[in-house]
Order: sequence, then structure tokens, then C-alpha cells
Amino acid sequence: MNYRPDIDGLRAISILLILFYHVDNAVIPGGFIGVDVFFVISGFLITTIVWKELEAGQFSFIDFYARRIRRIFPPVLIVLSMCLVVGWNGLFAHEFKVLGKHIAASAGFVSNWVYQSESGYFDQASIDKPLLHLWSLAIEEQFYVLWPLVLWGIRSVPARINSPEKWSAHRVVAAITGGSLLLCLVLSWYRPHIVFYALPARAWELGVGA
Repeated sequence: MNYRPDIDGLRAISILLILFYHVDNAVIPGGFIGVDVFFVISGFLITTIVWKELEAGQFSFIDFYARRIRRIFPPVLIVLSMCLVVGWNGLFAHEFKVLGKHIAASAGFVSNWVYQSESGYFDQASIDKPLLHLWSLAIEEQFYVLWPLVLWGIRSVPARINSPEKWSAHRVVAAITGGSLLLCLVLSWYRPHIVFYALPARAWELGVGA
């Protein structure tokens, strides 16, 4: 893709909203919406990149995942390493054990599922989880793994099974997005913590961007 300054502008606004919200959530009570904006941007960018490469016959799963690794892994490893060092020197044994679990979950990009499982009456306070913010990165990484497979399937499966009709990308994406939104609305009444942390209930935001 060509460089999009408008998208970088949206990212900047989203980051500022999130920062102000964490400094004092009374200043911008809805500042967490910056995360939702990021999801929409990711859905748009990844879908555009993958679909253009598929149409040009140049898409490679290996190249795609290699680009994601080069972009995301270095800063994540720095953050996890620093938390490990600080935790080793400043936490009690039981606290360091919990941090180790969160570091492992963050390294495997499944921290959203771990934090979801910890949501409960006797859970450790969120403010005491230094890697809590990586839940959103875990959702994005799971999306990066699954979404190229979906787009490849839309483009390639009908031809491979000799289907007389091409699958409509718009209809498939709309169906996934609508299904996820419906799931989000239903779970909001019964399991709001799942809506917050789980990819299936967040996928509609990525789908809107797609």
C-alpha cells in the first residue's frame, strides 16, 4: 500500500485518547475507544494488503507472517524482557509467578484468553497486571493468523472445487462481521468480560475495517 497519512493521524488520535484515559479516566471517560479504532484500522490495512496480493497472484503466507514477526516481535520482546528483569528484582515469589504466566501468555499472543479466565470476584486487581495492555495485541495477532486464511479461502476454494459461482467477498465478510456483532450484543448481557477479551466478540470491529 501507499503511505496513508490519514491513517497515521487516526492512530495518533487513538493513542492520545488511550493515554489520557489511563492518566485520568475522568478527563476523557470514553478514551478507551482508541483501542476500537485501532481494530478497525487493522481490519482495513490487513484486508487491503492481503486481498491486493491475492488478486495479483503474489500472496505468500510465509512472507505475510514473516512481515508481521519483523514488525511486532522486537518491541514485544523488549517489553517482556524488561518486565522479567524488574519483576525478578522487585516482586515477591508468588507475584513473580503470576508475572511469569502473563509473560508466557503475552509471548504466545494468548494473553486475552488468560485475562478473560482470571476475571472474577477474587481476581488480582487489573492495575497490578503490568502486561494487561497486551490483550489487544493478542487479539490482533490471532486475527493476523486467521484472516488471511479466510480471504485465501474466499478467493481460492471455489476454483479448487470447480464451483460454477465465485464466492462474494463482500457477503462473506458481512456475514462474519454481522455474526460477531450479534454475538457481542448477546454476550454483553451475560458475559461482558468475554465481550471485552475474546476475538469472536471483537471480530466485528476488525470486520468493519475489512
